[in-house]
Amino acid sequence: MKLDARAAAAALGNPAPWRAVLLHGSDAGLIRARGAMLVRAVLGALDDPFRLAEFDREGFARIPEEMASQALTGGRRVVRVRDADDRATPAVQAALDGPGEGLLVLEAGELPPRSRLRALIERAKGAAAIGCYPEEGRALGETIRASLAAHRVTIRAEALEWLTTQLGVDRLASEQELEKLALYVGPGGTVDLPDAMACTGDLAGLSLDDALFAATAGRIALAERALETALAEGAAAIGILRAAILHLQRLHRVRAAIAEGVAETEAIRHLRPPLFARRQGAFSAALRLWPEPALAGALATLFETELACKQTGAPAETLCRNAISALARRAARRQKRAA
Repeated sequence: MKLDARAAAAALGNPAPWRAVLLHGSDAGLIRARGAMLVRAVLGALDDPFRLAEFDREGFARIPEEMASQALTGGRRVVRVRDADDRATPAVQAALDGPGEGLLVLEAGELPPRSRLRALIERAKGAAAIGCYPEEGRALGETIRASLAAHRVTIRAEALEWLTTQLGVDRLASEQELEKLALYVGPGGTVDLPDAMACTGDLAGLSLDDALFAATAGRIALAERALETALAEGAAAIGILRAAILHLQRLHRVRAAIAEGVAETEAIRHLRPPLFARRQGAFSAALRLWPEPALAGALATLFETELACKQTGAPAETLCRNAISALARRAARRQKRAA
């Protein structure tokens, strides 16, 4: 069964009705965190040697045997499988058809709708599939507030807006950044924008910013190199596309303000989150290359690419690379015409 957000929260808190739970998606940190939640929900800990079996793709063949085993100390067992993919499907099918009261936790990456493993779990009785994707917008803001509140820390609106553009690609990494920020301001403190900017480094952010500014400047080779670095540092394809959308929206916002008679420097100064000083030259150069209609067209393409990543089953990183490269080539053509 495919679970929505509310049903997923219930299953993570109480997996008793389920024999197998598949965690899949692009947020590897969230998948790991939810896998740990399921283990704790059954065992109360993460390190019970009698009731917990853990292995990766090398151990797929063990799944039916481990699921049929009983704990010497009594109680329900958990079989936690990392790096699960379609090659595990026969073993998972055998486990679901066989005996045993254990819980099978399958931690996978991105699985397209036609994935055999995903299809099996979504149709099997007593099995649940939970998508794990980066949060955004209001949902991400609520997560940030809740995480800081657990440390008795509040946050100002401007700082929250900044953090929602910097976090969310990987849940565990985001939580580590928020813990660091909470320690920085201390219990009872309030996070303001300077605190957030000083303390929270975005994830794969330097390389990603380099890629996006290079792309909108038409520097194709630099954009592609920086993009590969960002991906290697852990940036998710959908997170990169959302960052690109935000970058173009900021250009569009300044363009619109200029059209209404606001000076360029003043329009840039009012951007929130603010633009780093070292990026202002590149931002102004991009403004000259991208009129409003071109920005609107590029934004539409990026939104379509994000949707394709979620719905078509095509490799998300390939779609992301193609979109950023196309953006850079489009800017390069505009630059050539302007020369």
